[in-house]
Amino acid sequence: MSDQHPIDEPGLSALLERLCRAHRVPGAQLAVHHRDRTVSVAVGEQVLGVGRPVRRDSAFPLASLTKPFTAALVMTLVADGDAGLDDLVACHLPEAGLDTTGTVRQVLSHTAGLPAVVPEDAGKAGSARHLAARYANRQSEVAAPGTAFSYSNVGYVLAGLLVEEITGMPWPEALDAILLSPLGTAPAFVGDVREPGGRSVVGGHVVRAPGRRTIPVPEQGVSVVEASVGSLALSAGEVALFARQFLARPGPLLAADTVAEMRRDQLAGVPFGPYGMADGWGLGWARYRDGGSDWYGHDGTGDGISCHLRFEPVEGTVVVLTTNANTGQNLWADVVGKLREAGLAVPGQGALDTDGDPADAPDDCLGGYANGDLEYLVTRGGPGLLLGLGGPPQYELSCTADLRFTMREAGGEPSVGLVHAGRFLRDPGTGRVEYLQVSGRLARRGRSEKW
Repeated sequence: MSDQHPIDEPGLSALLERLCRAHRVPGAQLAVHHRDRTVSVAVGEQVLGVGRPVRRDSAFPLASLTKPFTAALVMTLVADGDAGLDDLVACHLPEAGLDTTGTVRQVLSHTAGLPAVVPEDAGKAGSARHLAARYANRQSEVAAPGTAFSYSNVGYVLAGLLVEEITGMPWPEALDAILLSPLGTAPAFVGDVREPGGRSVVGGHVVRAPGRRTIPVPEQGVSVVEASVGSLALSAGEVALFARQFLARPGPLLAADTVAEMRRDQLAGVPFGPYGMADGWGLGWARYRDGGSDWYGHDGTGDGISCHLRFEPVEGTVVVLTTNANTGQNLWADVVGKLREAGLAVPGQGALDTDGDPADAPDDCLGGYANGDLEYLVTRGGPGLLLGLGGPPQYELSCTADLRFTMREAGGEPSVGLVHAGRFLRDPGTGRVEYLQVSGRLARRGRSEKW
């Protein structure tokens, strides 16, 4: 760090206030731990126009940033000898009737070949075990276990079930007792997991173009089935405290060998990695490499919220941003840029390598692709390709000669939507385009009555 760019409370607070105004984010928190000191600031409102300020201890919905907590919970059971990383998940969940051959390690590293999302009617499926039996079987596999990275919420449903089976406690209770209570943290939860009389949670907002209207989101739609996937709500400072347990000098919560295994990249020998999300993946943690030390972390986006965590173990740096608007992703990109100017080489996301020469995509990229209940359709339109997810085209794709692409919301305002990246992948045997990968999710070419 330099004298010109100190990381202090007035500086971080002024930065966060300015960026919240620029991106129309009603409220946010930013916590930076560096050189054994944590600076945490909070700005704005919990709900736009209500007048209730965001405090440093306000609980923000973490969405998928819940997953590293679930992974750490599973790893405490592994450390105690109650499960093995290379055990088949199905062996620990006999009542679920699973056919999947994925292991605990593969589930936690998103390499079990499981579908990406839990269906919307999962809460009506009867039970979490019924859901697991229906959606985590071999007919639903995107790829054979261990052969590809494909980000999967279904996998973390199974991880939560594993915790419940071994501990005999509901996932929220186990999380509190085993991980959070020892840290002095009282959890909050959202959606159907919310506890009556519990800690209040900050509300989400959607910024829409044109006109840049900011619309409050009534409630986060998280079912009990998905508790272990995305129901946790904490402050940025509390997330930073959890992340400090994974530094080179870890805290007392987890054993050093457990911490090292969770940070270790699990994708050696896996041909299809997490392109567009990260540069590698451990057990619950994404790995980011930006020419220097490896950083780790995770992102969480939900109904009008966006939260982000990065940490670098060697120097002992942790950065956490919580926001209550969908444009928090853009705010995060600006925070990353400002912290890098100040001397912290914080990575935003994995390297995208989208600088290749533009090219027309071949015809064998066109058609339908599926990942569980997610259905994609690629068609031609305008100067490039169009991508629809379960309906009409929603994204415009700009391709390179080697079948990588960037995607923007069709007709969207560039300042509101981030540029995302993906790629088409050829089958090594046939040479034909067989997969579409978007935001780390792999979709296999297939057919649907909708196409």
